[in-house]
Amino acid sequence: MSQEVVAAVAQAHRRDWARVLAATVALTRDLDLAEDCTQEAYAQALQVWPVSGVPDRPAAWLTTTARNRARDVLRRQQLWRRSLPLLVTDASVPGPDSALDDDRLRLVFTCCHPALSRDAQVALTLRLVCGLSTAEVARAFLVPEATMAARITRAKKKIAAARIPYRVPSPDQLAERVGAVLEVVHLVFATGHTAPAGTQLMRRDLVDSALNLARMLHLLMPNDTEVGALLALMLLIDARADTRLSGTGRLLLLSEQDRTRWDRRLIEEGVALLTDALRRRPPTRYAVEAAIAAVHAEAPTWQDTDWTEIVGLYDVLRQLWPSPVVELNRAVAVGLRDGPRAGLDALAPLSDEPALAAYGYLSAARADFLRQLQQWPQAADAYEEALLLTDNDAERGFLTERLADVRRHLRR
Repeated sequence: MSQEVVAAVAQAHRRDWARVLAATVALTRDLDLAEDCTQEAYAQALQVWPVSGVPDRPAAWLTTTARNRARDVLRRQQLWRRSLPLLVTDASVPGPDSALDDDRLRLVFTCCHPALSRDAQVALTLRLVCGLSTAEVARAFLVPEATMAARITRAKKKIAAARIPYRVPSPDQLAERVGAVLEVVHLVFATGHTAPAGTQLMRRDLVDSALNLARMLHLLMPNDTEVGALLALMLLIDARADTRLSGTGRLLLLSEQDRTRWDRRLIEEGVALLTDALRRRPPTRYAVEAAIAAVHAEAPTWQDTDWTEIVGLYDVLRQLWPSPVVELNRAVAVGLRDGPRAGLDALAPLSDEPALAAYGYLSAARADFLRQLQQWPQAADAYEEALLLTDNDAERGFLTERLADVRRHLRR
C-alpha cells in the first residue's frame, strides 16, 4: 500500500471523522452502530483507494460508504432493533447530501449533554467527535482501557435510555449549552498541552483534537464570540509549542524560549480572532485568557513583557471567573512585576486553599521565588514538595535540576 494512500486516509480521519460519524448517526440513531459503520468505511478506504485512487471528495466517499453499510445492517436487523432504545431526533432528519455541519453540531452537543458527568462528556467527545481510540482516551484519563471502554459504553446507553435528544439546543438553551461544550474542548486542550503524567511534555494528539474541534465549532458558529475567543487562546498558546523543550529535552520556561521560532502565523490568526471577540461584546473568560496569552506572544523579548498589563488582565479574569488557579497565576505575575518577595506575599493566602493542596505548580512557584531570595532551605523544601506532586517526566526533570542547584548552595 502506498504511503500516499495511508497519508490520505489519516488526513481524512483527522479532518472528517466527526462529519462522517455524525451523518451516519443521523441515519442510524444508534451511536454504536454508526461508530462501527464509520470505522468500516475508513477500513474500506484503505482497501479501495490504492486501486481506484484517492477520491476528489474523501469525506463524501466515506460518508456514503458508512451510510450504505448502515442501511445494510438496518435492513437485516429491522425487527430485532425495534426493541432497542434509539436516539431522539428532530422530526426531519437531514439526508446524505444536506446539512452535515448541523449533524456534527448535534453530535458535539449530544456528547456534552449536561445529563452526563464531565468525565463522560470528555470521554465521549474524544472518542466520537475527535476520533481517538478507546485506548488513547484511556491514556488521556490515566485509566485502564477496559475501564474506559465500560465508561464510554455506559455513557452511550444513558444517552439512548434517558432519551437525550440528538439535536442542537433551541436558541433559548444554546448559550448555556455552548459553555459546557467549550469547557470540554478547553479541558482536552489543557490535558494535551501539559500531560498530567508520562514521558512526554505534551500529548500532541489531544492538542490537535481540541484545535480541530474548536475550528469546527467556529466554522459552524462563526458569530459566537466565546467560540472565537477559545480558539484564539489555544492558537496563541500552541504557537509556542516547538520551543518548550531544548534539543536535549529539557523543559524551557518562557524566559528561555527562542521567540523567533514561535509560529507567527498562529499568533496572527489568534490575535485577529481575539480582536474580533473583544469588538463584539464585553470581555468574557476565554477572551481575557487569550488577551494574556497575546501579551506574551507579542512581547519581542522576555524583558519586554508588560507585567502590569498582565496583572490587570488577571484582575479582570478573577471577577469573571473566580478560581484558585487564576489567583495563583495572578500571584506569579505580581512577583514577576514587583519582585520575588511580593510574589511570595501574594502566594501566601493560597497555601490553605483546598483546591490547590495537590497542585504542584503552587509549590513550584513558591520554590522559585524562595530561590531568587536565596532562602535555600525553604526553597529546597518547596522543590521537594513540588516533585511529590508532579508526574510529568519533563516537569520532574526541570524541578530536579533546580533542586540540585539549591542543594549545591546549601552545601557551601
